[in-house]
Formats: sequence, C-alpha cells, structure tokens
Amino acid sequence: MSDQKSNFYSGLQQNLDQLREQGLYKPERVLASRQGAEVVSDDGRTLINMCANNYLGLSGQEWVAQASIDATNKYGYGLSSVRFICGTQTVHKQLEQAISQFLGTEDTILYAAAFDANGGVFEPLFDENDAIISDALNHASIIDGIRLCKAARFRYAHNDMADLEKQLQAAADKRHKIIVTDGVFSMDGTIAQLDKIVALAEQYGALVMIDECHASGFMGKTGRGTHEHHNVVGKIDIITGTLGKALGGAMGGFTSGRKEVIEMLRQKSRPYLFSNTLAPSIAGASLTVLERLSSSTELRDRLHENTAYFRKEIERIGFTIKPGTHPVVPVMLFDAPVAQKFAARMYELGVLLSGFFYPVVPMGQARVRVQLSAAHTREQLETVLRAFEQAGRELGLLKN
Repeated sequence: MSDQKSNFYSGLQQNLDQLREQGLYKPERVLASRQGAEVVSDDGRTLINMCANNYLGLSGQEWVAQASIDATNKYGYGLSSVRFICGTQTVHKQLEQAISQFLGTEDTILYAAAFDANGGVFEPLFDENDAIISDALNHASIIDGIRLCKAARFRYAHNDMADLEKQLQAAADKRHKIIVTDGVFSMDGTIAQLDKIVALAEQYGALVMIDECHASGFMGKTGRGTHEHHNVVGKIDIITGTLGKALGGAMGGFTSGRKEVIEMLRQKSRPYLFSNTLAPSIAGASLTVLERLSSSTELRDRLHENTAYFRKEIERIGFTIKPGTHPVVPVMLFDAPVAQKFAARMYELGVLLSGFFYPVVPMGQARVRVQLSAAHTREQLETVLRAFEQAGRELGLLKN
C-alpha cells in the first residue's frame, strides 16, 4: 500500500479513536425483532423502546405489514426504473392523491426518502434572484438542499419572529422570498409558530415551506400536521414530509403543494429524476395507513395522553426537560459522556434510548431523547420512569 493511501486510512482510524475518547462515537443497537413499543435486541433481551419515530405505533403492526405484502403481490418487488421512464404505477398516483387530500394541498410528488425531498426542492424553484430564509435549527436535509441552490441565504434565530422579520427586511430586494422551517424540530420538540410565520409572510410577500417529518399523522385535531395545529391549513405553499415515521415507519418522502410547484419538481428535481421509484410495497402500505388515519383520531389521542403523562412524571422525578407538548421529550444531561453512560445504563435496565450530543445538538446541550408512542402502555411508561430514577441516582444526576 502506498504511503498516501496508508496515511488516508490511518487518519480515519485516528479520527474514529478520537470520537470514542471524547464520548462522541455513535454506536448502533441491533434489533432482532419488529419495531414496536417493545423490541428484542440481538443479544436476546426484550427492551422497552423509547427512541423510535414510531409515534402512532404502526411500524410493527400486522395489518400494515399485510398491506405491504398485498401491494408486493399485486405490483411486484420494484420498478427497476425512475418515475418518468417506466416507474410510475397506479399505487403511486393513488398515494400522491391521498397525501394531497390529507394535507389539504393540490398535488404531491413522492421521493425515495424525505432527505431527497428537501434536497431536491430548492434548486428547481429558486435562483440567484431569490432568497431563502431558514430557521437556524432546520434539519440537515434542508441545509443541504439550500446549499445546492443559487438563491441568497438568510438565517434567523431559532423560532425567533423578531429576527425572522429582520431577515425578511434584509431580503427585500429579492424577486421571490421563501421562509423555510421544520414544523416540529426533532431534537427539542419545538413547534414552529406557523401562525406568526404566515402573518409575516403575508406582510412581506413571502412563500412558506415546512418540513413535517415529526408532525404528519398526529399534530393537529385530526393529525394533518403543524399547519392544522396552528389553524393555517391552505396557507402553506410547500410541505415536505416522510412516510418513515408516524405514517407506517418504512421509508420514502414527499413534497406537497400547489400543482405548479409539484409539476416543476417532476420536471427538474434531481433526486426524483435520477432515483429509483419508491417500492410499491411501501406505497401500498402507506396508502392503507392514510385511509385508516383519516377515519379515526384514536391513535393520535392516545399518543398525546402518553406524552402528557410522561412529561409530567419525568419532571416530578427531578429531571430537566425541554418544555413543550410534543412526544419528543429531550431529557437534558448537558455532558456528552454522561449522556452516553446514561443511555448505556438504561439499556442494562431494559430501556432502549439514545444519547445525543455535538454535532447533532449544540455543544454543552447533550441529552437523551425520549420519543413517546401510541403503542406504549401505562405499565411500560411506569417501568421506564422507574429506570430513569434508578439510573439518575446511580449516576448522581438527581439531587433528592
């Protein structure tokens, strides 16, 4: 091996070793079961799962799996093609129509992943004459998508409406302006102030885009999302989201909005044009999920009951959490190695969750992120809370 190549690999190993020493290395937990409120790890242990985006508890449901099997039986394993060549089936068009109806938009385009939806939305629609005004804590996929676009970039302090207005004023000379925000911010559980954002957008003649990955299916009175939660349905120009969290838990993303926007994305969005079509098994199962969610709010209501209970009880025990009402509950531990040790101890106590630390969250803001599900029983949550208290006392995190 040449010296240059050897130096490359040794440098990578040194960086990996440094991550481990700093407590910043991210291990993967291997599951030997379906996703659910309880999972089986590869060592045979049964764990209460508190770290999945399985908000409505649908990922491991038999009826969802059967819908996927039925779609596979009808449409096959895959398309071996992109959509515009020969990769569009009736199930894809039906799902796009169902998402549009669910969100209250005119049309929808499917992607292989939500990351692709955000990565492919800006470049076809905006150029150097335009401005993109983005929340400082927006998801990495939004940041990457903006980087691919030639539009001027403005950033406003997280959820800060006064700073958003300043950025709108700074972008006043641009042809088109679009405000971009996560509907819900996944690390903090913060819900964007969409009612105020829409008001500012109307005042300054801007468009509004929201990423609904942590909202679609359970935010709002009927689970339509953050725009329903804030009573601004019909006032959001572009909505991106995922099929891989509350809406079944597989993979796949979408962009939804006015028909002109979606048609332009079909013509020019690179992740859509050059990626294989979403597997029909996922499209079919997602369609069945949306049909069920449109007929009942039972799972949404159960999720919010679990969230309110857990938030109240974890604070009573003595932990600091980020305030809010969302089922993402960040339990703040502040120090990265402590977050790693805490997550490891919880694993030993039969609870699966993960520590988050820089660069995923700001330096000094390490945490374990709890994510509630409609599938969690009260008994399971009580068991988790006891484990939190035990681990907290063992690690000296609780004062009382």
